[in-house]
Amino acid sequence: MPDSLLSRTRELAENFLASVDSRPVFPTTTFPELVRALGGPLPEEPQDPQSVIERLAAAADPGLVATPGPRYFGFVTGGSVPAAIAAEWLTAAWDQNAGLHVLSPAAAAIEHVAAGWLLELLGLPPSASVGFVTGATVANTTALAAARHEVLRRAGWDVEAHGLQGAPRITVIAGQQAHASIRNATRFIGLGSAGIVYVNSDDQGRMIPASLERALGAASGPTIVCAQSGNVNTGAFDPVHLIEPLVHAHGGWLHVDGAFGLWAAVSTSLVHHLRGVAAADSWTVDGHKWLNVPYDSGFVIVAHPAAHRAAMSQTAEYLLRGGEEEREGQDWTPEASRRARGNPVYAAIKSLGRRGITEMIDRCCACARTIADTLEGEAGIEVLNEVVLNQVLVRFRSSSGENVTPRVALRIQQDRICWAGGTQWGGEAALRISVSGWKTTEEDARLSAMAIIAAHRVTSPRA
Repeated sequence: MPDSLLSRTRELAENFLASVDSRPVFPTTTFPELVRALGGPLPEEPQDPQSVIERLAAAADPGLVATPGPRYFGFVTGGSVPAAIAAEWLTAAWDQNAGLHVLSPAAAAIEHVAAGWLLELLGLPPSASVGFVTGATVANTTALAAARHEVLRRAGWDVEAHGLQGAPRITVIAGQQAHASIRNATRFIGLGSAGIVYVNSDDQGRMIPASLERALGAASGPTIVCAQSGNVNTGAFDPVHLIEPLVHAHGGWLHVDGAFGLWAAVSTSLVHHLRGVAAADSWTVDGHKWLNVPYDSGFVIVAHPAAHRAAMSQTAEYLLRGGEEEREGQDWTPEASRRARGNPVYAAIKSLGRRGITEMIDRCCACARTIADTLEGEAGIEVLNEVVLNQVLVRFRSSSGENVTPRVALRIQQDRICWAGGTQWGGEAALRISVSGWKTTEEDARLSAMAIIAAHRVTSPRA
C-alpha cells in the first residue's frame, strides 16, 4: 500500500476533525444531491486508490453530520476520543477477526483485558462474561437469548437443541417505557413482542415495583424481567434495588438495559441511582454512547457465563478452539466473524483512566443541567423531566397554549447551531436533548440553550 495513500487519508480525516467544532451541526445538502455526487455508472476499470478516497471525501463531506462535535444532542450519541479513533485506524490496518483466539491472539487478549476493566468501571461481578457487539439492540438480543436458555433449562427444556416448539411458555415483563430494542430482541429470539407484559411506570418513566409484583403474581412458569437504567427520554432509573428481590423470589431472570445509564457507576454523585443493579443476571451497555468510542460498539454482560456461552457458541470440525484460559470471542456474540471491537475500547479506557471517564460523565450531566436551567427561565418552555443524568426533555407552547414543539424543533435543526430531536411524552410532542459527547463544554451548553430559546421566540413570538 502506498505511503502517500495513508498520509493523504490521515490529512482528510484531520481536516474533518479540525472542522467539527465549528461546522454547521447538520448538513444542508439533500439525499438526491449526495447520490448524484457519489454515484454514476459502475466502474469497469481499476482507479487510483488515492483519487478514489479524495473524491469520496469531497462528495460525502456536504452530507456529514457533526456527531463528533460539541453541540450534537440528537439521540444518545457520543463522539470519539482521540485514542479510540487512532485504535480504530489500527484495527482496520491490522484486519484481525476477533471471532476465535487462533485467528488473533492479540485481539483476544485485548478484549479480555478491556472486558475486565469494563466490569470494574461498571461495578459488575468480575466473574461475568462480556461480549463485544454492535450496540444495545444486539446486546439486548444476546442477553435475552442467554436468559431464554437459562429459564428454560431450569424448566427442563433444551432450547438450543429443540427450539421453542413445545417449550414451556416464557413470560417477558417490562416497564411501559422500555426501549424499543427490547421489543426487537423478543422478536429476534422467537418470543414475540406482542406477548410482553408491560407494567406501569411513573411520570419519569420508572417502573413501579407494586405493578411489577402484581404481574409476577399472575405469571407462571419461566419469567424474564427487563428493567432500565437510563430512560431514553428522561434519563430516569428503574428502582432495581426494589425490583431485583421480587424477580429472584419468583425464580425469574432480571435483565437491566443500561445502554448509557450504567455509566453512572463511575460517578460518586450518580452511582446511587444504580442500587441493586449489580445483583441482576444480565446487562446491556453501549461504548459508542458514553465511552465515546467509534461506531459500532456495545457490550452484553451476563452474570452466568455458562448460559451466555450455551446461547451463543458455535462448534464445527474446522473451528479450532484454544484452551480454557484463552478467550474465544464467538462464545459471547452472535457473530463468528467480526472486527476487533475491543481495540478502541481498550484505547479509550487506557487513555482516559477512571478519572477521565468520571470527569466526562459528570461534565455531560452538568451541561444538561445548565441547558435545563437556562430553558426553564423562558416563558413558554417547560422542562418535563427531573434532570438526573444527561437527558433534558422539553416542550414548547405558544402564548395561546398550543404545543409548537415540532415547529421549534425544525427551526433548531435548520439553524444548525446545535441539533436535538423530537419525541413523544405523555401523548404530546416533546424535544429530547441528549448530552453525550466528550467535547461538550459549559459554553457549548449555554450557546445551545440560547439558540433553542431564539428558535422558540422566532417560531412563537410572545404577545
